[in-house]
Amino acid sequence: MEKKEQWSSRLGFILSSAGAAIGLGAIWKFPYVTGQSGGGAFLLLFILFTLLIGLPMLISEFIIGRGSGREAVSAYKKLAPASFWTITGKLGVAGCFLLLSFYSVVGGWVLTYTVMSLGGQVIKGGADYGALFGQITGSPFITISGLAAFLLINIIVIASGVKNGIEKASKYMMPLLFLFFIVLVIRSLTLDGAMEGVRFFLQPDFSKITAEAVLYALGQSFFSLAVGFSCMVTYSSYLNKKVSIPTSAGSVALMNIFVSVLAGLAIFPVVFAFGFEPAEGPGLLFIVLPSVFSQMPFGELFLFMFLVLFLFATLTSSFSLLEIIVAAFLKNGATRKRLAIIAGIIVFFAGIPAALSSSVLANVQFLDKTVFDATDFLVSNILLPLGNLLIALFIAWKMNQQLVKEEFMSGRQLSPGTYSAWHLLMKWIVPLTIIIVFINTLGLF
Repeated sequence: MEKKEQWSSRLGFILSSAGAAIGLGAIWKFPYVTGQSGGGAFLLLFILFTLLIGLPMLISEFIIGRGSGREAVSAYKKLAPASFWTITGKLGVAGCFLLLSFYSVVGGWVLTYTVMSLGGQVIKGGADYGALFGQITGSPFITISGLAAFLLINIIVIASGVKNGIEKASKYMMPLLFLFFIVLVIRSLTLDGAMEGVRFFLQPDFSKITAEAVLYALGQSFFSLAVGFSCMVTYSSYLNKKVSIPTSAGSVALMNIFVSVLAGLAIFPVVFAFGFEPAEGPGLLFIVLPSVFSQMPFGELFLFMFLVLFLFATLTSSFSLLEIIVAAFLKNGATRKRLAIIAGIIVFFAGIPAALSSSVLANVQFLDKTVFDATDFLVSNILLPLGNLLIALFIAWKMNQQLVKEEFMSGRQLSPGTYSAWHLLMKWIVPLTIIIVFINTLGLF
């Protein structure tokens, strides 16, 4: 067994955890849904639910991880040996494996576009960017090559360890992500007509707040913080006892909210300034934004910055997914480097069907969905809510409550009332909320 690693500093832990939480969904999908669901009104709901639902869940995973000192699978075995609850960690590892298998496909697309943009091959006069996206995603060679290259980066970082791999990469990537965002926001806000995009994103329109929008904000509040698959259990198992869990979790949550707001302020002023309509999902990044930047001075440069930003967000999230898989098997005596290579290769082969979902396997359907979409549905709509529910019930009803309180209060002087409020949320409010979101995502009401 390898010697147990630790983060070198609280900052390294926060940046790595924030990197795990801040993914593609927060940057390209969240701004769109905010604009379509009441703008500032939806944003306020999201912030409220993040602080009342997502943050308590994040604190819970941190407590389980540091309280046990173990990675996801062993953590539940140590805290609740020979019980049903050990399935929670195994579910997390399985969920991370499936998620990484198709998430890396998107990462491969982003990596491909980033390399092409660096060579000036994306923005061209009169280019059909929709057709270009179709050509890239429809090419088995390009999609599989992108998948392989993206996973290779992950393997190199995870094989290098916690401090020299994940933490070092996050310490470079996260500050650059914020720097690029600020540059892009400034550029966006100085365009003629930019304020129309700002109003679209921030102006409250309570008439568009439907029950569906409220439920989406609830779901997004914990989905956006990377909780549910015990990734943060594994990350916090490397955390020093002197670090305050609630304050660290609060920093991660606030950074995630900040990035979501920056994403909207960077994207929508540009889109509206040039008369485009926002599009959801891949279309916004791979079709709309190249069309927009092609009309701007130094457009290729700004598109490249955007793509690098998206690439960093994708990578830092994927690091946590591969780490939970590797950490789960480290106790069996294999080296980190060997496990990272083996896990990466297995994920690569598992991801090939998703990579081919827009080409040779386009007609292969499960529940009227492609392999890519079916895997996404299984992970996002079933396994992730289930994982969140199990963790919420475990922390409040099964785990030793004295240990829970000690971990919550350790590292910084907090009032007993703060712990009582968090514990009340985790015992009743958060589980009930997750059940409501779970039922809604399955379309049962």
